[in-house]
Amino acid sequence: MELPVAFTDYTRSFMGAEEYNKLAEALGGEQPVSIRLNEDKLGGSSFSLFRASFRPVPWAGTGFYLPDRLTFTFDPLFHAGCYYVQEAASMFVEQALRRYTGDVPVTMLDLCAAPGGKSTHARSVLPKGSLLVANEVIRNRSQILAENLTKWGHPGVVVTNNDPADFSSLTDFFDILLTDVPCSGEGMFRKDSVAVSEWSPENVDICWQRQRRILSDIWPCLKPEGILIYSTCTYNTKENEENVRWMRDEFGAEVLPLEISADWNITGNLLSGEDFPVYRFLPHRTKGEGFFLAVLRKPAGTGSPNLTFATANLNSASVNQTSVSADTRRKSRKPQGRGAKNTGISKEQLAAIHPWLVSSGDYEFLLEDNRVSAFSKSYLPELSALRSSLRILQAGVDVAELKGKDWIPAHGLAMSIALDPDAFAREEIGREQAINYLRKEAVVLSEAAPRGIVLLTYKQIPLGFVKNIGNRANNLYPQEWRIRSGYLPEEVLELATING
Repeated sequence: MELPVAFTDYTRSFMGAEEYNKLAEALGGEQPVSIRLNEDKLGGSSFSLFRASFRPVPWAGTGFYLPDRLTFTFDPLFHAGCYYVQEAASMFVEQALRRYTGDVPVTMLDLCAAPGGKSTHARSVLPKGSLLVANEVIRNRSQILAENLTKWGHPGVVVTNNDPADFSSLTDFFDILLTDVPCSGEGMFRKDSVAVSEWSPENVDICWQRQRRILSDIWPCLKPEGILIYSTCTYNTKENEENVRWMRDEFGAEVLPLEISADWNITGNLLSGEDFPVYRFLPHRTKGEGFFLAVLRKPAGTGSPNLTFATANLNSASVNQTSVSADTRRKSRKPQGRGAKNTGISKEQLAAIHPWLVSSGDYEFLLEDNRVSAFSKSYLPELSALRSSLRILQAGVDVAELKGKDWIPAHGLAMSIALDPDAFAREEIGREQAINYLRKEAVVLSEAAPRGIVLLTYKQIPLGFVKNIGNRANNLYPQEWRIRSGYLPEEVLELATING
């Protein structure tokens, strides 16, 4: 790999010649493959098998390195949300969350969340009963974020599509902020040749200034004594230690330590004259790509008075707009979550879908046109506040759509861990049928399969719904999620194969 001369000179200046040479050599090596298993969908035996057979990512309880890259596109369990393909070093976020969240439910914002690796990870390790808001400013990326979180299956999630400045009215709202900020991408050189070609000192300067703007916009949303996790996938001190120092001095933030093992070979502070705790992953020292993380606590007594939220009428549509400037959105935004019209769905009709969820009494069933979603009653005030300020793409579990007189269950329900396992007839299908289903092609079930709505499973894991009409089954898989490739590799390596 031919690295930019300016990158070489600058990185060598703070890392030292010997260390830099090792880094440069590692950047020319192979990329490790790592995944994180979804413990809500895979039983304990699956974890035991993985721990016995594959090298664990030491700082992530459900992360594993794979000896070979799976054929992810053609693995039904990937589409079912049984695992997420995530770079190993970025899984270190788990250490910060476990150290500083405790057992009490929290409200967390993942500000720059797409495509969803850290959001799905956070959702798995947050205390039970927590709420995660996952945001992405770029519209098409926010759709990918929503898809990945739907597949992951946890109901306690809200997906938004907003600029950081749009959160300004939510003063003292979040207990945890994760700011995996856009950066110059030096840590992705081995994975992305475009990151190499686009790198320049000028771009680094643009990035650290943009990062400070983002942090300034979002800092008021953090509660006093709340935790901000700052991360990048870059090496330089301008976007890393210098930004952490700036937050310490500008906001009075306390930079917090984490307990780490010496065996992890994590590199600490490289900024001359400073010793506050930060955590840098270098690919010649750890098995992964480049990553940087710091944890900061907001001082007590520095925030605005806590807000008291009033629950609004939540039976209305979110406003879906193309991403535009924050100022334009503020001028044109209409309040969300108020004034919806009931479309004629009766209480009896709504009651018919309540049994589809486990502990359905814990959820409020929200109506938007003919679509119904389920959201935790515990966080209705927070949802109302979010809707008053933000563009919400998804909240809780998509449950069903009323077509004519029939409820058609949503794909999000099939993916959700809130689905009652006995709510629908099930039909186990093989791999070929599963791929046909994921391509949204025709599916033919066995003669024993019941008529009507059937939940297809693969390796006993829910894959999605069909409506069986006898000679064929209408495929209810989302059109926009289908496998578009008509190509099928001669050899397919999938999770079920390598895990026995």
